[in-house]
Amino acid sequence: MDNLKLKNQLCFPIYALSRQVTLLYKPFLEELNLTYTQYLVLLVLWEKDSICVRDLGEKLWLDSGTLTPLLKRMQEKKLITRNRSTEDERRVDIALTQVGIDLEKSASRIPEKINQLFELDNEQANRLKVELKDLLEITRKKCTNKDHL
Repeated sequence: MDNLKLKNQLCFPIYALSRQVTLLYKPFLEELNLTYTQYLVLLVLWEKDSICVRDLGEKLWLDSGTLTPLLKRMQEKKLITRNRSTEDERRVDIALTQVGIDLEKSASRIPEKINQLFELDNEQANRLKVELKDLLEITRKKCTNKDHL
């Protein structure tokens, strides 16, 4: 029964680390009046001027039930606009406002500050990112293929 001990679980350190990482970001994001999830949305939009809600959800691994209220709050903060596509009224496109665009400069120091807190050199950080992305991709395939259960 050692396999049922908490210390032997892969899931627990991943879960705990996710929570701790979010906490590390919190003081930096509070200065910008952002939640961690809002920050993730902005990261996507700073890379790409506009994106539809469905594609945003896929990129961030969030469903529309989570995204819709999140995006509504971001629109109320005047960070984004949400508009129905003229080509397909079922599609909602998200774009940055000038306020959202201007926030990028203030947020640009956050990754460096977080990297310093992790105490990883660039090589270690890059190796860890690759391993985590690989694990994430494996879980994505398993979760979308319900036959594995």
